[in-house]
Amino acid sequence: MESPGSFLRQLRRQLLAFVLSSSRRLNLSPIVKYTALTFFADRFLPSLERYKLDSRARNWLLQPLTESNLQLFVLVSVWIASKIHDTRPLSVKSLKTFADDIIQDQHFTTRDIVDAELVFMKRLFQVLRFDIGAMNITVIFLEELLSQFKEVAKAGDIMSISSCMDIMDLLYETEEMSKLYKYPHSLAVSVLVASYVMGVPAQRSEFPLLPWGALR
Repeated sequence: MESPGSFLRQLRRQLLAFVLSSSRRLNLSPIVKYTALTFFADRFLPSLERYKLDSRARNWLLQPLTESNLQLFVLVSVWIASKIHDTRPLSVKSLKTFADDIIQDQHFTTRDIVDAELVFMKRLFQVLRFDIGAMNITVIFLEELLSQFKEVAKAGDIMSISSCMDIMDLLYETEEMSKLYKYPHSLAVSVLVASYVMGVPAQRSEFPLLPWGALR
């Protein structure tokens, strides 16, 4: 019988692509998108790799693990992130309509979505000890750094948050690189430097960004 960890590692890339495609289709703000990615990829999935099967506490959303159920948990992570950051968060009805359209193998009820949220939050609380940490994510630090950089260097006008986010999305494609998201402030500095090197012409790249970033 295949272990949960092995099954999750095989599906990881598809699930993260599902997060990104869902974010685009729902037109999520960057903060909601990356909070959802943090919740799902950095916290929920690792907790499932350590999940121990227990017939006494069997939950059909986790036992057995299926791709469609994991896709539901992706949408739950989006829903929770939206409720934290959006003044008008996604409703459970709109989430169900979206799930019916995008999850091919199974249709979930609104009750299923609510139940999945409870399971999801329980896993997060067990990992984070009741500190959900929604503000300690890379994109928040990155937006602050880019704003500060634009104030001190003219080259900052050439850079955009969208180019930085393209780099962040690429980092999620491999499990090894995505581990960097455990260090959000350091990663934000690194993404800013990478965007600077790739996007600022050589004749305008004289600002000492590395020493400046190290002091942030």
